[in-house]
Amino acid sequence: MKEEAKGKGDVLRKLFFSCLYLSTFTFGGGYVIVTLMKKKFVDDYHWIDENEMLDLVAIAQSSPGPIAVNGAIVVGYKLAGILTAILGTIIPPFLIISVISVGYHSFRDSYIISQILEGMQAGVGAVIASVVYEMGAGIVQEKDRISLLIMAGAFAGSCIFNINVVYIIITCGMIGVIRTFLSKKGGEK
Repeated sequence: MKEEAKGKGDVLRKLFFSCLYLSTFTFGGGYVIVTLMKKKFVDDYHWIDENEMLDLVAIAQSSPGPIAVNGAIVVGYKLAGILTAILGTIIPPFLIISVISVGYHSFRDSYIISQILEGMQAGVGAVIASVVYEMGAGIVQEKDRISLLIMAGAFAGSCIFNINVVYIIITCGMIGVIRTFLSKKGGEK
């Protein structure tokens, strides 16, 4: 009993410090943290697998709120440490924004600060491209034609036909529900 509690305590401690680290050193929004979460939780700790990571991103993106916090909630739920994951994720931005708000007027018009932020935007673009590549490559490797069609259709709908992303998410969600229902119904026979 004590060893089980100690093991859970170790997992919760790792979860807290992982979320704290990721949230502290991730600039550029939620999509940037997705790559780092995958590396930490899938590749390093093996707490979730690749498919669960895709589900995590889908849930985090379609739920209201920041992707980083939503992703932490899903991982925390799986590891029975929702509050631990949330605290680890929200403490760094809270402290950073608090410090920035105190000195905002003194550096808001600074040329150096604006150049630093522009340089960070380029890095963020590269990280987002990496996330798209890694997640898209997983779908392509599975060679599931329906998933490939959904991915291509979502891309075309958003980038070519300028369809609102909300409609694309709702449509993809309905397709997922239908596919799940049909696969369960087919398995019952």
